[in-house]
Order: sequence, then structure tokens, then C-alpha cells
Amino acid sequence: MASNLLPLHHFEQLDQIIYQHQIITRSLNPHKNQCTSFQQLGDLVVTVCTDGKTIDLIQNSLELILIAQIQNFPENIFWDFDYIVREILQIALNNQYSIEQHLEEFTNKMVSLMDLFGNNHEICFRYVHDFSYGFDWARWVQKQPQQRSQTHPFNDTFLNDLLQRGHAMIQAIASDSNDQYRTCQNSYRNSFNFSREPEDEYRLMTILASYQLIPVPTWDWNATPTWDKPFDQLREQVSRNLGSS
Repeated sequence: MASNLLPLHHFEQLDQIIYQHQIITRSLNPHKNQCTSFQQLGDLVVTVCTDGKTIDLIQNSLELILIAQIQNFPENIFWDFDYIVREILQIALNNQYSIEQHLEEFTNKMVSLMDLFGNNHEICFRYVHDFSYGFDWARWVQKQPQQRSQTHPFNDTFLNDLLQRGHAMIQAIASDSNDQYRTCQNSYRNSFNFSREPEDEYRLMTILASYQLIPVPTWDWNATPTWDKPFDQLREQVSRNLGSS
């Protein structure tokens, strides 16, 4: 009977980090308000992966990413991690002879992106939503769809390009050569024409989710990312209809 037991995990420690920072774990899922707990995500991981060391490495990667998100985006509204956890699991399963190296490289890039775009540095965006729910990725694919349409939202190639974009933005900000990255009264930057105050962001994002206009439904472990819709234009249109532009 022991052979039928699932391996142990300690993903509930990630839930404790969320609790200690008093994060309200809202989900963008139109069918529920609270995101999947890390305890539940760990239960999914161990149904696929039975190696204790690999499970620990996945948890360690998630912990570093989660802490970086909390530190750099403390006002973030939606905290879904389902699809991201599945992607990290796939990295581990696809690189069985160099799991530690590949997870470390992925984690370092994710943490670097949080640091680069978050509120502790020059770019100072308020939310990580555009990244975690695929708006950045869909925009990137649309620029070269033939070459990029098969690239997953958290693929290494995309992460590298986004890091380069972040450094280019910092240069533009430093030279004051582009007013696209203007700061709002609260010192956060907003590169869009519509309001991203918390009440407006919550209302806009939840309506987009109800219309299935989120490129990556990160609340879904089995999500199918979509890039071939005019997400930016549709988001702008919805915001105008809501009167938040």
C-alpha cells in the first residue's frame, strides 16, 4: 500500500509567506474569488513528479519568485500561480539531467524581471498583471507571429527579450526621451491611456476575464494561451466603456 502514497511536499510554507505579508489572494478566475492555494498546487505537482529533490527545487524556485513579487508589487491585486507552477514543473520534467541548473536560470530571470519592473526601481509599475496574465507575451508574439507563435508565455527566449526591453525602458526614462513612461500622482508609471488605480484595475481586469480576453488564464493549470486577438485595443475599448480612460 505504501507504493500508492504520493510523495510529500511542503508548499503550504508558501501559503504561510502569503499570510505573513497579509496578501489578499484574489483570483482573476471568473468562477471564484480566491486563487488556488500553494498547498493545492503542490498536490498537483506530486501527482506528476515523484522525485523528492525535484519537488523541493520547484518549491524553492516558487518561493524566490513569490517573495520577489511581494517585494516589488505589494499592491498587486490578482495572485494566480496555477499556470506558472505548471510551467516550472515542465521545465523540471523536460531537463531531467540538469534540473537544478535550468530551474536556477529560470528563477533568476523571473526574479530579475520583478526587480526591474517593480516599484523599487526606475520603471516602477504597480502591478505584475501584464506579465503574469500574458499581455506582454501576446504583444511580443504579435510583432513576429511566424517566429514566435509557438513560444510559451514563460519561455526563456521571451524572458530574455523582456529583460532587454526593461533595460531599454530604463535608458529612455533616464534620458527623458519618451513620455510614454510618465509617472502618475502616486509615483507609479502608467504607459496606458486608462486609469490603473486599484478600483479601476480590478473592475477592468475582471470584466476582461469574463469576456475571455485574458491572453494567459493563469488561474487554469491546463490553460491554453492565446496571442492572436487585439488584446491591447480591446482592453482600451473596455476601459472607455467603463469611463476609466
